Amino acid sequence: MTNPLLDTSSLPRFGEISPDHVLPAIEQLISQHRQQLNTLLDNNTDPNFESLVVPVELMEHELGRIWSPIVHLQSVLGSQDWREAYNQALPLLTEHGTEISQNARLQHAYAEVGASLPANASESYRSAVDQALRDFHLAGVDLPETDKNRFKEIMQELAAAQASFEHNVQDASDAWSLHISDESELDGVPQQSRERAAEDARDQGLDGWLLLLNYPTYDAVMTHAHDRHLREKLYRAWVTRGSDKGDNPDWDNSANIEKILALRHEASALVGFKSYADYSLATKMAGSTTEVLDFLRELSARSRDAAERELHDLTDFAGMALEPWDVTFWLEKYKQAKYSVSNEELRQYFPTRTVISGLFALAARLYGVELYEQKDIAVWHQDARYFSVLNADGNIIGGFYTDIYARSGKRNGAWIDECIGRQALNGSAALPVGYLVCNFPPLDDAGESLLTHDDVVTIFHEFGHMLHHLLTRIDLPSISGINGVPWDAVELPSQFMENFAWSYDVLKQCSAHTKTGEPLPRALFNKLEKSRTAGAGLAMLRQLELAMFDFRLHAEYNSGSPPSAIAMLADVRSEVALIKHPKYNRLPHAFSHIFSGGYAAGYYSYKWAEVLAADAFSAFEEAGIFDATTAQRFRTEILEIGGSRDVMEAYVAFRGRKPTIDALLRQDGIQSE
Repeated sequence: MTNPLLDTSSLPRFGEISPDHVLPAIEQLISQHRQQLNTLLDNNTDPNFESLVVPVELMEHELGRIWSPIVHLQSVLGSQDWREAYNQALPLLTEHGTEISQNARLQHAYAEVGASLPANASESYRSAVDQALRDFHLAGVDLPETDKNRFKEIMQELAAAQASFEHNVQDASDAWSLHISDESELDGVPQQSRERAAEDARDQGLDGWLLLLNYPTYDAVMTHAHDRHLREKLYRAWVTRGSDKGDNPDWDNSANIEKILALRHEASALVGFKSYADYSLATKMAGSTTEVLDFLRELSARSRDAAERELHDLTDFAGMALEPWDVTFWLEKYKQAKYSVSNEELRQYFPTRTVISGLFALAARLYGVELYEQKDIAVWHQDARYFSVLNADGNIIGGFYTDIYARSGKRNGAWIDECIGRQALNGSAALPVGYLVCNFPPLDDAGESLLTHDDVVTIFHEFGHMLHHLLTRIDLPSISGINGVPWDAVELPSQFMENFAWSYDVLKQCSAHTKTGEPLPRALFNKLEKSRTAGAGLAMLRQLELAMFDFRLHAEYNSGSPPSAIAMLADVRSEVALIKHPKYNRLPHAFSHIFSGGYAAGYYSYKWAEVLAADAFSAFEEAGIFDATTAQRFRTEILEIGGSRDVMEAYVAFRGRKPTIDALLRQDGIQSE
């Protein structure tokens, strides 16, 4: 086999894969799958689950295994060749996916299988067929041929516009820098960030310091820099990425935003939905646009008084009217003054490797799994690592790669993605493998990367997603792990896991002072814990602002008079936000979650799932956070089931009742007991 991408017998051969392999691999596999599918349908006069669904699942699994490293590498490597290879292959894959989901013969065969499933058929079988039939409809399988073709065209155009959106954000971020020659401008900025800026300057042949537009740098300046003018410069650069207010008009996402919204609306209308928001909810827990907006507005109403008190206290403390580039800085100062705790002090206790080691120990204690690094696995960058995961019986149940340090060319943010999904069908088997990616401060000269507590919460969050992917017991790829899970429930395991980052017993295992090796002192943790709810009301309104903007933008779209994203954001902010932003703020233009990620008309999912997560964690608080019985029940009822079961039924099986928002409001200090 000459093309390493086509080798699905093992983990991706990252040491051998190159951009030149992408297009030939995708073209060859799509051609093979078209032939296989035609043969399958020709020979299936009386289709059943084993004869029809299993071969289709295996084809989708194979394609996913080959496409996954392509998507991953163009996200984490600053390579124009990888981006071009991805952009060449994306239309082929999009066309193929739409072609399959619009295949009327295949849909009829699935309908026959669904109608003939015996009464005692497994919940997984029934769920896989039901979700497939739903997805056929959502892809326009019932449409007249002309409309089907238009739907295909829309999917192609949409995929291209979304990729263009993300690339514009990345290019705008990578191109921006600020050269600092006077060190006094960096007063307050942590030493680790200064050293990195000095190294970046040296790399460019400059004296002094060079600030780049990645999240660790942005966060360090916004949180700690005494120079208000410097904070505003970074803020302006951050909120104008990919916009008409940015430095390069070639990276302006205004046209992409308009095109993406128009295409989504047209596609949803073709298959019978009033709006893309309604279309989106067809695959989610929430039942209607009204239910989502009522949920967001209830949280907003119940949080507003707390947020107003916080802003009043913060303004009094600062002695000045606060601009957006002031809030994070003064909140940090306020925490230091009121609770005697600072991010920089805490950072000294959280070397990245120690945090990860403690996180793995937590997973072992909760779920009986063992995680160990395998150094003989090929990776794509010297910072990447691979870990195998063993169950309590000593058998390997999966593995995952990590790539956790920021670097130029790498997509901002933190995420996990599927490398290989679990499957055990037709005599073959594959264990789940994932990617866990963060953008933490790069290693310093001493080989350390020190994390803020917010960073610790972030990696706990992403690892919660990874456990969801790894611990699945479902053998059908379409509904194993995070697949087939409603998008407004997929954040439950991740946000649930965040709560453990606020436990002293956990943090004691995740910490070691960079100089003394001592774990986080109890007294310092107590201060951290007291500071947990500082700014929680403002943070709640911020997330609700983003969620309502996203949802209303998609729910209220009118093709006759399309809404301006900027005008919609202003309207939402007038209803929800307390912090006033300048007119040059272009948040939508870099809002990748909704314009190039999977959160379109679904950003509310973070808060929806956070309600579930807070309520679920309260069960652990009642029983003891390491209680083996409760952890096993969470694993069995939530983490293992993938998309094989109704999420609310599964949640009730775990918790004994439906969730309420009260646990979240108490957790955030917004509502007392």
